Amino acid sequence: MGRKVLVLNQDYSALSICSVPKAFLLVYLSKAELVAEAEALALRTIDKEYPMPTVIRLHRYVHLPYKGVMLTRQNVFKRDGHHCQYCGTTDDLTLDHVMPKSRGGKTNWDNLLTACKRCNSRKGDFTPEEANMKMRHKPFKPSFIVFLREFSGVLDDSWMPFLTTKRERIYD
Repeated sequence: MGRKVLVLNQDYSALSICSVPKAFLLVYLSKAELVAEAEALALRTIDKEYPMPTVIRLHRYVHLPYKGVMLTRQNVFKRDGHHCQYCGTTDDLTLDHVMPKSRGGKTNWDNLLTACKRCNSRKGDFTPEEANMKMRHKPFKPSFIVFLREFSGVLDDSWMPFLTTKRERIYD
């Protein structure tokens, strides 16, 4: 049961992703309500059948001071699609500082990208321009919503109405 469930705050804003058993437990204990369910799937016990949740909404509002995406090696790889941002390979991936640390480059979303060992060595202590290497995409800091929508890898169609920003809802 590797399926995931989108957890919404009380105001229907995306909060996190959890496992099906965790989501079922929250609904069963009346801490959340079922918003969307998988049509062809169900959770079964010996004598009962329950809908398989895909989206749940918490009954109480959870205050989060900051919903950002943690800067981790795996999250940078996810953002970059597990491809070297110079040559496109998926082999021997490392992190590369666009502006080298030795020249004042920071370790942040806007200065890190995925690179294979070969390209990272070739670039060395230079910027991509100085090394005459073109980046496929400029590094950026993904928002929480964008990260869930684009990079979580477990996107369910029933999540889409909840993974748009308020601005996108207004202009759609």
